[in-house]
Amino acid sequence: MLIDVGYLYAAAGELLLDASSRKDYRVDAEKVIGSLMERAARHIPDGEVLRLYWFDAARDRVPTVDQRVIANMEYVKVRLGNLNSRGQQKGVDAQIRSDLELLARHRAIHEAILLAGDEDMVPAVEVAQAYGVRIHLWGVEPPYGTNQAERLVWESDTVETIDAEELKPYFVKSGTAAQATRGMVGAPVAEPEPSVPSPAAVFGHRESVAVTMNAADALAEAESARPKFVRTQQTGEKLDPETVRSVGEYVGHKWLLTRGADNVADLLPGPQLPTVIDKELLVEAEKELGYSLRDHPEARIWVRDGFWERVHREFDIEE
Repeated sequence: MLIDVGYLYAAAGELLLDASSRKDYRVDAEKVIGSLMERAARHIPDGEVLRLYWFDAARDRVPTVDQRVIANMEYVKVRLGNLNSRGQQKGVDAQIRSDLELLARHRAIHEAILLAGDEDMVPAVEVAQAYGVRIHLWGVEPPYGTNQAERLVWESDTVETIDAEELKPYFVKSGTAAQATRGMVGAPVAEPEPSVPSPAAVFGHRESVAVTMNAADALAEAESARPKFVRTQQTGEKLDPETVRSVGEYVGHKWLLTRGADNVADLLPGPQLPTVIDKELLVEAEKELGYSLRDHPEARIWVRDGFWERVHREFDIEE
């Protein structure tokens, strides 16, 4: 099962929300994938789906929070193209064609579901069919006209349309990331007023630069913001809560810069983090501290507390 996420999201966003940009809505991608897998199991003759390939794009191919979570799902493989400064996907179509041809050539599949709309898929469809693979083309119901290339429809063995009702539960319109988050948690907006110097005073009011800088520059910017007290000579036997919290704040600040505020906003309202993201947070904190937190459950809580303090401050959320 091969999913062109750019096509899926753009077509569904237009159909359901009259939205032209992915920033205009939020998607419960895990449930979308679950729904597609169930649909595929009903339509494939033997009911067995090898795996789902999720073809998306990210700035400098650095995966977003959602993409990292999706990559940890069972029987799902994430493929990333590049997202340029104009929001255009590059290299995604080539990856879809390559995987479809490779699976067909090695006789790994005999049925393939392709959810896409671009005519560039036609040569790969023809190659796969030459190896005996049936191609089942799926599309999103268009609001009017068609949203799939005519030749792609012609060359596919079967064609099916996913209607609005099937996708509607997973797409929600939003404003800016901060506005959407405030709406979810109902938090009042207030300016923080620290009474004593803290990590917030060092890097608390910084704009996210991930949308205007490449990954290397954003990382350099984050590194330059590391407060001197983050790296510590403590041993794991004696932990200072404030130092450990400051590390959590620093990692939150670093992620806002390198991964972008919109992506970090997907973690809100908290305090629970997806397992894969929580592991990344603790690993980064351990690198900064220079020792393992495996035997220090209270320190892991301090790290998470510091992380959420920084993220909530970014979106003006009172705790």
